[in-house]
Amino acid sequence: MLTKILILLTLALILASLFSALAMLYKNDDSSKRKRVVQALTVRISLSIGLFVALLASIYFGVIPGRG
Repeated sequence: MLTKILILLTLALILASLFSALAMLYKNDDSSKRKRVVQALTVRISLSIGLFVALLASIYFGVIPGRG
């Protein structure tokens, strides 16, 4: 159950980062906001890679049962 909560929390953080980058992109007036867009997208990519690695490790160590 804890694993499902952590996965859903990470997915929510990924979506929040994606939409914050989108909001900053529309308000793109100066270079500091462009840097914030890049930082938000970098956070999203890092969270996505971290989630992928965590899922692979969870399957490998048996926390999440594999398909067969």
